[in-house]
Amino acid sequence: MIELLLLLPVALSILMYAFKHKKFNSAVSVCYSIIYLLITFSFITKPAQFTVYFAVDALNLLFLTLLAILYLGVSLYSLSYIDASKLSPKDHTIYFIFLLLFVTSMTGALLSTHLGLLWVFIEATTLTSSYLIYFNKNKSALEAAWKYIFICSIGIAISYVGIILISFAAGNTNSLFFSDLYANASQFIPFWLKLAFVFTLMGFGTKMGLAPVHAWLPDAHSEAPSPVSALLSGALLNTSFLAILRVFKIMELANMAKTAQILLLIMGMLSILISAVFIMKAKNYKRMLAYSSIENMGIIVLGIGSGGIGYFAALLQLIAHSFAKAAFFLTSGNILKRYNSKKIENISAIMKKDTMTGWLWIICFGAIIGLPPLPAFFSEFLILRSMIEHGYLAIVIVVLLLFIFIIYGMGTSILKMLYAKGNEEISDAKLGILYYLPQIAFIVILVILGTYMPEFVYEMIKNAASAI
Repeated sequence: MIELLLLLPVALSILMYAFKHKKFNSAVSVCYSIIYLLITFSFITKPAQFTVYFAVDALNLLFLTLLAILYLGVSLYSLSYIDASKLSPKDHTIYFIFLLLFVTSMTGALLSTHLGLLWVFIEATTLTSSYLIYFNKNKSALEAAWKYIFICSIGIAISYVGIILISFAAGNTNSLFFSDLYANASQFIPFWLKLAFVFTLMGFGTKMGLAPVHAWLPDAHSEAPSPVSALLSGALLNTSFLAILRVFKIMELANMAKTAQILLLIMGMLSILISAVFIMKAKNYKRMLAYSSIENMGIIVLGIGSGGIGYFAALLQLIAHSFAKAAFFLTSGNILKRYNSKKIENISAIMKKDTMTGWLWIICFGAIIGLPPLPAFFSEFLILRSMIEHGYLAIVIVVLLLFIFIIYGMGTSILKMLYAKGNEEISDAKLGILYYLPQIAFIVILVILGTYMPEFVYEMIKNAASAI
């Protein structure tokens, strides 16, 4: 079944390009996203393998499931959002082709059993998503796309050096399959392996949006169409995180986990600090959400850096962020449709002018900052508890202070957008159900996970954490 996820999109892309018909594009996108979800769910009970290079395991199954659910939501939202843009059949076709190929490149990266192949697919995500970032074809979108390509290409090059260094560290292990790297990790040369982790962390950390190599993220998330922003934040960052976890596992098996965790703690702290500073200064609500993504990536790597229960908590935080931020970015698309502006100062009285969007906006805010009983509350609590248990009380205090600034900065802007009075001319066109349905579904999932986590979800997270 893995082969369908990797090969079918190529055939579908060719068909879409041949027909260049809007209804056909929309039908293909939604139907394939449903097929993708069903195939992914089948892996829960029956893991699969395709050649020696692709396989489902306990760790990537969680990431793949998240991607499948998000892709379906984004496909549904795109039906209304992209159709309302009144694109030519050619541009409409190109959007859905690149959306399909972007998801496929992330799928390949998640399922790769070979470090070199993982690197290739991570690079492919840059190529397939760069056009989507440039999709609006204005000056700022062009700048964001080139910045994304340039910075991420440097990051990928750095990670490539890290892979070469892993080969040096491996000595007689002439293989980059993860199974071989893990089996022989205890025999690796410590100096080269430590240096390799630094390079791979900085390289893949660039695509994950970790500070100080995060500079592409605010521009790309801000300029991309809202459904693309949802996938960039909710899925692409996760894919890069998995690449880091694969290399972290080698460090762990080589008894060098402490070194790796210190580096993760440093980058996690720096990411939260950078986010706090720029969220307080944000004038563009999509950039504000982008900096929130950097913050959440920082929280996630703090969980891995703390160890113990932090592994489970980091993955729970990953899930919470993926659904909350995807819903947040999709809702930002509603606001952009209504107000035709990304500036916070130009947005007011959302609750009065579009009550459903207003409620989604404030619920997404609560979900992303970790209000109980939503899952981010429990994951952040567990991460902070794990850090205290492992002697990082000073870091916890700093993180809590930064959280206050972040909540204040985001909360002030969001409440202003919801309730402030204004005289802006806005579109009073009625938005269809697909402008709301995906976000509602994501929020329902978050409520379920926060109030009563199904046993199979708990086991999936637990098994994934055990595989780290």
